[in-house]
Amino acid sequence: MTNAVQRLLPSRRGVLILGLLAAAVALAPAALFAQEDGSPVAEAVKAQDNIFVHIIKSVSFFWIILLPTSIWLIALVVLLSLDLRMSAAIPAGFVDEFTDTVNKRKFKEAYDMARNDTSYLGRVLTAGMARLQYGIEDAREASTNTLEAVKSDKEQKNNYTAVIATLGPLLGLVGTVFGMIMAFMELADASKAPQPAKLADGISHALAVTLVGVAIAVPAVAFNTYFRNRILQVMLEVGSVSDDLLTQMYHNSKKPGGAAPTAQVATAAPVAATPVAPR
Repeated sequence: MTNAVQRLLPSRRGVLILGLLAAAVALAPAALFAQEDGSPVAEAVKAQDNIFVHIIKSVSFFWIILLPTSIWLIALVVLLSLDLRMSAAIPAGFVDEFTDTVNKRKFKEAYDMARNDTSYLGRVLTAGMARLQYGIEDAREASTNTLEAVKSDKEQKNNYTAVIATLGPLLGLVGTVFGMIMAFMELADASKAPQPAKLADGISHALAVTLVGVAIAVPAVAFNTYFRNRILQVMLEVGSVSDDLLTQMYHNSKKPGGAAPTAQVATAAPVAATPVAPR
């Protein structure tokens, strides 16, 4: 992703803020009218509040499982959103500064720049430059392995959102079965006539738990798809930029008068000479 696209990120946050403000403005009149006793809007808001309170109470002890699951989903979304920012992958100005340093044949400074940078691009470049003395192909292989390790870490975190998307309906199904058992226990009691109120209460409990489980699963599916595509996009961008920079550094070192990065970039321990037995 280019710097021009990065400049669009604040506007996205602005759209989100405007959306929240619009929602607040839309809900403000209802809250104002709700203060007037006897008005139709007040009755509707009161009924809506009663529905939400009823759902919260109906879920009952299933909150022990559903609440940590929802918090887990929120934590994963926040963590992946921070990890997959383009500024965390390719810092602004890093590519230009690195290119300028390589063009000046300051290979040691370029290596230190990449090693001291904590971004994904810095980590991939550091791995590739450490093997550049053995050829461009070895450098590309090392950088690709590092990139795959970073990608695998993000995919493993994103897989948990898929787990939550699967668990949500299943937890709701458990609540549905529990509620139906309560309803049929009321019907099976032969000592007294079935009470429709208790029968409806059991069914209501079942539907409430199912609703909460599905409400957790739906955003989990959406976030899983979004982050899967985002991971692919970010890693492709990092791989492309790192390959270009490694190639540029390799060819600059081969120009006449240029010091090879072999002598300036030394990260691996020297290989001990193998003694040769006298003939």
